[in-house]
Amino acid sequence: MDILNALVVFLNFVFIPAAAYGAQLALGALGVTLIYGILRFSNFAHGDTMAFGTAVVILVTWGLQSMGVSLGPLPTALLALPFGIAATAALVLATDRAVYRFYRVKKAAPIILVMASVGVMFVMNGLTRLLIGVSEYRFDDGARFIINVRDFREWSGLPEGLALRSTQALTLVVAVIVVAALFWFLNRTKSGKAMRAYSDNEDLALLSGIDPERVVRLTWIIAASLATIAGTLYGLDKSFKAFNYFQILLPIFAAAIVGGLGSPLGAIAGGFLVAFSEVAVTYPWVKVVGYLAPGYEPGGLMQLLGTEYKFAVSFVILIVVLLFRPTGLFRGKSV
Repeated sequence: MDILNALVVFLNFVFIPAAAYGAQLALGALGVTLIYGILRFSNFAHGDTMAFGTAVVILVTWGLQSMGVSLGPLPTALLALPFGIAATAALVLATDRAVYRFYRVKKAAPIILVMASVGVMFVMNGLTRLLIGVSEYRFDDGARFIINVRDFREWSGLPEGLALRSTQALTLVVAVIVVAALFWFLNRTKSGKAMRAYSDNEDLALLSGIDPERVVRLTWIIAASLATIAGTLYGLDKSFKAFNYFQILLPIFAAAIVGGLGSPLGAIAGGFLVAFSEVAVTYPWVKVVGYLAPGYEPGGLMQLLGTEYKFAVSFVILIVVLLFRPTGLFRGKSV
């Protein structure tokens, strides 16, 4: 019985939240790694791209709700998601034309593009704040829980209750669908193969008749889609605040680098690795240990770090990987 209670606590406070958070990081890291692998620079504006896309989704969601439109048990934001993707894709394509294309034509060093992306980041951050403000918003409607604590206790007879929020389950389902669709596109379609060829050898791809501008446009559209989906899922699962997406950029980059920048599979693995590390290190394990070792009385919460140091875990992982394995777990391009 105590082992089952410990398992429920672990699932409730570690595994399920970390799995949902890992899926959000993985989708964000996929956008970062695609831009790095194909356009060959680290896009520091990706977090604020997520924020802008999510802000548009929220505004459209409010508009749909005011008209009485809903999806029943599912969040109305799913209906607004295509509008957010379209607006974000238009913004990043315009940004590419106004900023990045100039440096790309000049064959500028990647660090120049990185610095340009920092400037774009601040502009996007200001644009998002003008668009929706600086307040914190919750926009998850529909059914709150798939499994709630009371029903689980009545069913299982355990004193510990399990809760599975609908937004957590939705995050995992959408992430699986999006990742499967992306891998199918990259491996099965002519456009996807052209993107991979351009990433592997730009000069050879040009000699083969591949249109580089089309590849660039596709890359930005896919990255914008991934950013909007990841940002919306993150906002549904937690809440939306523009500054939060600036903060989440560090774990997203950590996930992409841990897995191997330029490796989509690595981005997914890195997202879950970073998420589980953050949650495990900042969770107080005293309750789980209490169930597993009833006679043991720990002197504290058995928490390695406080939750305010959550992002420090990402930073440490990032530094360790850069020092000892800069190509990442899946041997992406050297950072």
